[in-house]
Amino acid sequence: MSTAPALPNYRYVSRKRRTKEDRRFITGRGKYVADVDVPGMKHVAVLASPHARANIVAINIDAAMAVPGVHYVLTGEEIARETNSLFHGLDLPNVKWYPLAVNMTRYAGEWVAAVVADSRYVAEDAAELIQVDYEALPAAVDSEKMLEEDQPLVHPDHGSNVLFQNTWTWGPVEQDFGETPHKISYRARWGRSSTVPIETFGVVAKWDGITDILDVWASIQMPQYQDQIANAMRMPMNNVRVHNDVDVGGSYGVKRGIKHTVLVSYLTKKFGFPVRFIEDRLDNMSGGDAHGPDRIFDVTMAFDNEGVIKSLKMRALDDVGAYPGRAPLQLGKPITALCGPYRVNSIEYEAISVTSNKTGQVPVRGFGQSPTNFAIECGVERVAKFLGLDRIEVRSRNLVRKEEFPWKIPPGSLYDSGDFHAVLESALETSNWDKLVERRDALRAEGKLAGIGLATCLEPGGGNNIFEYLFNPKLQITTFVESILIKVEPTGAITAVMCTTSSGQGHETMVSTIAGEELERDPDTIRVLHGDSLEALPTRSPVASRMTIVLGTATSNAAREIKQKMIAIAAHDLRVEKDQIEYSDGEFNVRGSPSRKLDWGEICHIAHKQFHRMPPGHELGLQAYSVQQVPGAGSLPNEKNEVPLYPCFSFQA
Repeated sequence: MSTAPALPNYRYVSRKRRTKEDRRFITGRGKYVADVDVPGMKHVAVLASPHARANIVAINIDAAMAVPGVHYVLTGEEIARETNSLFHGLDLPNVKWYPLAVNMTRYAGEWVAAVVADSRYVAEDAAELIQVDYEALPAAVDSEKMLEEDQPLVHPDHGSNVLFQNTWTWGPVEQDFGETPHKISYRARWGRSSTVPIETFGVVAKWDGITDILDVWASIQMPQYQDQIANAMRMPMNNVRVHNDVDVGGSYGVKRGIKHTVLVSYLTKKFGFPVRFIEDRLDNMSGGDAHGPDRIFDVTMAFDNEGVIKSLKMRALDDVGAYPGRAPLQLGKPITALCGPYRVNSIEYEAISVTSNKTGQVPVRGFGQSPTNFAIECGVERVAKFLGLDRIEVRSRNLVRKEEFPWKIPPGSLYDSGDFHAVLESALETSNWDKLVERRDALRAEGKLAGIGLATCLEPGGGNNIFEYLFNPKLQITTFVESILIKVEPTGAITAVMCTTSSGQGHETMVSTIAGEELERDPDTIRVLHGDSLEALPTRSPVASRMTIVLGTATSNAAREIKQKMIAIAAHDLRVEKDQIEYSDGEFNVRGSPSRKLDWGEICHIAHKQFHRMPPGHELGLQAYSVQQVPGAGSLPNEKNEVPLYPCFSFQA
């Protein structure tokens, strides 16, 4: 078995430590959206449609409005007049999406009306009194039939249930298919699923008519959240302040909640009082837009007598439900690692996104890569079975070898490094593979059904999202940034301000650990805060396993900048060149003369209060603001549609 490389002699990184966040969680002092209590706050409950597809003939709200404590009943027609359609990743001008159904309901559970009342209980009671006259219509629910013209149209103005369809070819696919002796075709189906976080989605919004600021607290994991709120509400982004310090009680990708947010934002701006909407479990599961991909793969693999896969053709049809949002782009991220960890020479990929009368789709445990990994692994199993080879051996023959890195896959991603075979060997050893096989065979001998799952997969990380351009050329976005401010006080205390939300990933621990490593200060003494969205550049949010890659790099850069400023101060005060200063354990000393030194506290005091001891041209204070883009970002696909989409790839076996 391969041995793991020795780690650098880190002080804090990779060392066992308690997370900074845990203290407030285990003592019951987390700050979740349900803990946000703004004076005068009102509450929302929604009425859901029982029909997958129906015309809304009439809505009678009189009985609901008569309930004591009810302030208003909002319907789709009003909010459609006063707000913009919610964001779609594709260019779909005739597919409108609002927080409430407008004229037609498009899936069972879609919200038809919202009641604002003094309490959630009153709002729910009133919602049950709303009378809706529906004209039920045939629904479009069979994903494959959405390609046919005789199906009911989910969005009649769009003229089709097909939202996107395109085929890309990378490399000599037909040549490779012609030269390989074996082909196998199969279908893989990834059914709808959803995570069920302990905390459902919730949001509080408060409009201040004096400052013209919309304050938003939300249980969110959502890219471009502030941008989308502002666009829907027809206001500049600097009118929207998202409070990033709200803890999130589980997400796994599903905490998007843009329609919930626009709903309460409109209501608070209309009436002036704060408004809160927290889903109950039925709201969440039926109408909360929290379902994962619903995808059908038709795949053909071309391989030789040794089981080495040379080319593959993949057709992926994804049913995104009634309102696409960013869901069709989940067909795009897999382009980043379309052949997984395998040495495939060429690929043909057809991506089809269709709409149906089902609940909307969002990421579940990643932005669409898992279904593709599943489809590829199904093919590897079939290749092994077709040739009568061991499935571990077939994987080993196809995995990129250690000495072949960096490895460029046909769509353009560059796998920079790795030892896939060592990870596979470790997984087999750790799992006691031979013992598992013995147990499986013994159970089968008893007439029981037993099997062992095996997969070798890649998960891209970093969140570059240039694939969006392949699906919508209007989205010429080639990077997303994260930023951080680190400042050192006159007393030497360190504070870091990050402007992003967290969904349980431990960003406070990550930032303090990296800053502590660079500055050689105990991470437990470094305070980490969440700045709000008006205090820094917009965040991409903690999606795509990107925060350590992007925010972590920004943290490292800012800390190094501060250290260099301190070295410059020490060199000036000690009258030597900067390269003569050594820093270790909080002391800056002259190389070869350890008695000539300044400690951490003295440097901080000089930087803030002793201008006469500062180097000429240096500003007072000790702080650094760092902005980091996604590594490898910055270019659009070339004429072959090749582009390095994500910077990092984790391999699992």
